[in-house]
Amino acid sequence: MPIEQRGVDTIPDEERTSGPRDLISILLGSNLALGVVIFGWLPVSFGLGFWPSVTSLVAGTLVGTLLTAPLALVSLRSATNLSTSSGAHFGVRGRLIGSVIGLLLSLGYTALTLWVGGDAVVGALHRLVGLPTGGPTYALVYALLAGATAVGAVYGYRVLLRLSKVLAIGLTFLLAVGIVAYAGTFTTAAPHGSSYLLGGFWPTWLLAAVSAGLSGPIAFITLLGDYSRYISPRRHSSKKVFGATCLGLVVGLLVPQLFGTFTALAVGAGEDYAGPLVAGAPFWYLALLLLNASAGSVGNSGLMLYSMGLDLDAILPRATRTQATYVVAAIATALVYAGHFLWAAQDAMTSFVLLMTAVGTPWAVITVIGFVRCRGAYDPDSLQVYNRGTRGGVYWYRAGWNVKAALAWALGSVIGLMGVDTPLYSGPLLPFTGGIDVSFLLAAAVGAVAYLALTAREPRPVPALRTLAPPPPAAPAEASAEVG
Repeated sequence: MPIEQRGVDTIPDEERTSGPRDLISILLGSNLALGVVIFGWLPVSFGLGFWPSVTSLVAGTLVGTLLTAPLALVSLRSATNLSTSSGAHFGVRGRLIGSVIGLLLSLGYTALTLWVGGDAVVGALHRLVGLPTGGPTYALVYALLAGATAVGAVYGYRVLLRLSKVLAIGLTFLLAVGIVAYAGTFTTAAPHGSSYLLGGFWPTWLLAAVSAGLSGPIAFITLLGDYSRYISPRRHSSKKVFGATCLGLVVGLLVPQLFGTFTALAVGAGEDYAGPLVAGAPFWYLALLLLNASAGSVGNSGLMLYSMGLDLDAILPRATRTQATYVVAAIATALVYAGHFLWAAQDAMTSFVLLMTAVGTPWAVITVIGFVRCRGAYDPDSLQVYNRGTRGGVYWYRAGWNVKAALAWALGSVIGLMGVDTPLYSGPLLPFTGGIDVSFLLAAAVGAVAYLALTAREPRPVPALRTLAPPPPAAPAEASAEVG
């Protein structure tokens, strides 16, 4: 299969041959990896038992999905990725905000997936064949996983879609067998000697709902468009794409996360997950765990790396998507080494996801509001002005920036960061929220209100001539599709 040549340019309709089922396959197959499973361990590491962990994960995932899923419809209509599409609301240069957010989100989650997967691979091989567990071994395994990931990401969407379809079936089977493998030692109680991380049940439960549950869908705020841009609105309705996105996010995230909670309690994982997971596995399950750790990590981080390549390509238009992908692969690998050798896992993970949630949420809210206000009508040509190095178009605003949208995002982000409570940083607004981290609510509300207030009297930039046209009424197979 040839290497994908598309970057963040507009995808022609004849190439948009994917459908809602492909979207489900990607969101399911790519998320059944240990890099997502580990988020089910976080509530346990915070001192919660099984049922509080489950409810926090379910609540956070459902709220995050309702916020995130509409973003898939943006690229369905614009035929380009989400950060570029956001130029309709932030300006063709202001959309760099989305590119940077997407780059950081994908970078962090790619490093996390490779780190957790690599640790599990080394641990499993140590028990199976006596592989040494020193620093050089970890460095070699990380490099091999990162190399395989980079190859898949460079080949692009079609290869990753095929891989996700295989992983959706194979990894589901491996997780199901894993339930049997760890069932004998499972308990609903929190690990012995643990206590609530934030001192009380509800503050700790909410921390788990945000950092482990909500963060899952939020990780996709700039990624969904990478997949939905290959779906044609001529052949598939917005309703079906939205439903597929919701189903893919909820099932694709909760299945691995709940497996993570189950296994964390079964092996008594407190301050670390990968080590106890391998140590507590029956010998007969080690080969299957090794397969999950390697194949799952390549599938999950491959899609993240693919998105990173698009985001860097959007920031540096002169770079090709292939060049950008190799650059971010090297940076992600460096972060993997830092995560293993330098940082405390729980603190680093929790702080990263909470800070990025506070910054990413207002951007997502503003993009969704903009989509609703323009009724999903975009001018694909004007969205590509920055990529071509030209000026003008429907979304030029002031020198390529919609200053009011950027200001609304900045206000939401600042307020969100002021309300964050992480192991490494506590915001000054926490005393006013009873010590409970509601940063994502504050960020979303402030960003939305500020954007609506600042742009209330502005005309909506709805293109009249160059929007993706609806299908001709003569085609009977397309007559029932909801379009432009």
